Amino acid sequence: MPIRRERTLRVIKGAKSGGPAQRRVVTRRLPAPAGGIEEVLGRLDREPVQDPTEVADLTVVGDPAEVEDLPDPDADGATADGATADGATADGATADGATADGATADGPDGAAEPDRDAPAGSGRRRALAGLLVVLLAAALAGAGVYGHRWYTARATEQARQAALAAARQASVNFVSVSAASVDRDLQRITAGATGDFKEEFTRGQAQVRTAVVENKVDSQGTVLRAGLVSGDRRRAVALVAVDATVRNVKAPEGRPSHYRIQLDLVRDRDSGAWLVAKLQFVG
Repeated sequence: MPIRRERTLRVIKGAKSGGPAQRRVVTRRLPAPAGGIEEVLGRLDREPVQDPTEVADLTVVGDPAEVEDLPDPDADGATADGATADGATADGATADGATADGATADGPDGAAEPDRDAPAGSGRRRALAGLLVVLLAAALAGAGVYGHRWYTARATEQARQAALAAARQASVNFVSVSAASVDRDLQRITAGATGDFKEEFTRGQAQVRTAVVENKVDSQGTVLRAGLVSGDRRRAVALVAVDATVRNVKAPEGRPSHYRIQLDLVRDRDSGAWLVAKLQFVG
């Protein structure tokens, strides 16, 4: 007849940190008999008969209150030592896997998480460098605009001063004529003229020369005051006050004369000299 192997249940007390005490029930199988069936039966016959109470005590060890709600021995492998206790939950994906040492702790590939301060510091440096570049460009642009304005203003002022000096000299030349130097004097006036004024003076230059020589004219002028009415780097209008002493055959001792002359001047593109385009007496 088949031999029935007895199983002994042992209650193992234990607890994991942070939770209630757990019991583990371990099934321990007795080793198979080494001899034949007759030898086993003979050995059993020779062993003393155990007391039923002792068998009960051997069956369940421990306090009955602690043995309540013991798990099924057949489910012990999967629950206690399997995926739940020591497997996927304790030491697997949750404890040491994806959550503890995996994607959350060291990244998806196990690499250390990059330092977040390094990109922020690099971004601040790039922003500061960009700001400095913008400020430098703005400063250069401002310097260029200011430099251009300064150059324009300076060039305009220099041109105005040159136009005023030309107007003063042209006025003195026009009223300073002598019979002894008439040809040179008239040529000086023509050299400083342009446009309509030059054409008009050139047409009447012969009559003027004759009148100066016949009347023995000797006139010398001096500028009293001069100023610009308007002017830029190309054109200017000037007013000049001139005093002159005129001697001729009717006034050999000389008589004073006062002139106010308005001159329109233009700047020659080739030589840069200011030339008289129009001359008139205004009082």
